[in-house]
Amino acid sequence: MKAVVTVVGKDMVGILARVSTACAEKNANVADVTQSILDGYFCMVMVVSIEQLTCQIDELEAHIKSAVPDMVVHVMHEDIFNSMHRI
Repeated sequence: MKAVVTVVGKDMVGILARVSTACAEKNANVADVTQSILDGYFCMVMVVSIEQLTCQIDELEAHIKSAVPDMVVHVMHEDIFNSMHRI
């Protein structure tokens, strides 16, 4: 099982480190990540394995948000993500 994590906001030092640490603290393993800086805004999409997650997905989202409070964070189970993007 996987989840998709998106993080967007003003660029600053340490965003990837903070988000990765928050995931690790809840036993979500980072499987893949892409990030870019667009006109001073940090944009990241991360896929995390949640097979051994120690909390619910909404709790993981809240934990990540607390690690990067100035960012917009969304965490979505892969099944919901795939259903939303199916033609």
